[in-house]
Amino acid sequence: MTAEIERKYLVVNDSWRDHASKGAAFCQGYLLARKNRFVRVRIIDNAHAVLTVKLRTGRLRREEFEYEIPYADALEMIAYATSVVDKTRYEVNHCGCLWEVDVYSGVHDGLVVAEIELADESDQPPCPPWLGPEVTGNAAFSNRTLAMFARRSEYGSRIMLKLQPAGQLPRRWEQ
Repeated sequence: MTAEIERKYLVVNDSWRDHASKGAAFCQGYLLARKNRFVRVRIIDNAHAVLTVKLRTGRLRREEFEYEIPYADALEMIAYATSVVDKTRYEVNHCGCLWEVDVYSGVHDGLVVAEIELADESDQPPCPPWLGPEVTGNAAFSNRTLAMFARRSEYGSRIMLKLQPAGQLPRRWEQ
């Protein structure tokens, strides 16, 4: 188990891109989503996958359990997800701090959010000039809430075709 302590901000311009890593495409589906806990399957770059369980234990703190899972299993789980969100994640180092910048696509095209993981809830990292308002704790900007606007039914076979190697579909989608 790992404790996750993070703060989240809106991004107000593209100047972060000058210092960003190559992006990783994330498709994440929520199998269980409650106010203080969720189970998520995440497919990364259409190549590998992780299953994550998060339990909120404080305003900024969550206990996190994350496991690599077989890609084929992740595809099948995505088919059962109640909601799904697509984004590309970039890493940006600013003054020795690692920021993760998520650029959303689909129904959230244009939304860009930056997160930073902290060692302690009282940490005050140096904020880059491209950060806008803090949205930590604002449910409207949680991935879980954003995914609710893009329910799996809107994705249907489009997601499966995008993520699936040619000619292979999970058992649930073969019917």
